[in-house]
Amino acid sequence: MTPYRIFLAAAMTALASTAAVAAPPGPGKNQLERGRHLIRIAGCNDCHTPRYAQKNGQVDEKLWLTGDSLGWAGPWGTTYGTNLRLMMASMTERQWLHHARHMEPRPPMPWFNVRAMSDAELKAIYAYTRSLGPGGAPAPAYVPPGQKAQGPVVQFPQ
Repeated sequence: MTPYRIFLAAAMTALASTAAVAAPPGPGKNQLERGRHLIRIAGCNDCHTPRYAQKNGQVDEKLWLTGDSLGWAGPWGTTYGTNLRLMMASMTERQWLHHARHMEPRPPMPWFNVRAMSDAELKAIYAYTRSLGPGGAPAPAYVPPGQKAQGPVVQFPQ
């Protein structure tokens, strides 16, 4: 091997190891645990995980945040718990933070509680949700007022 090729091989090895060291780390175990905890105590699973409330929270974690077909009906129409895993799979962390800070979905989503969370809390929720990977199917589409929803609904007073 010529001195030039030895130098080139050494330079490429050094560059590759520097790039590996310089790459941003993925979410740490503590951040994932914090995200999981926040998902549980903030009530995200109540609407965004199928049958979570009906089963007293005893739903396999592989189903968490995959959306639900239970409708929430009121003067706004009928809404459904979004499949957050599919939604966040196509978002960067920065896009999620923007979404969380600016969303105003229909009831009963307590978007004002999400806006009150710190960036660190929102990042932990994002990291945990992304760690689960995409799963499930999209939730049913919104049904406008005056139209009948298919399937079970929780009816709010008019």
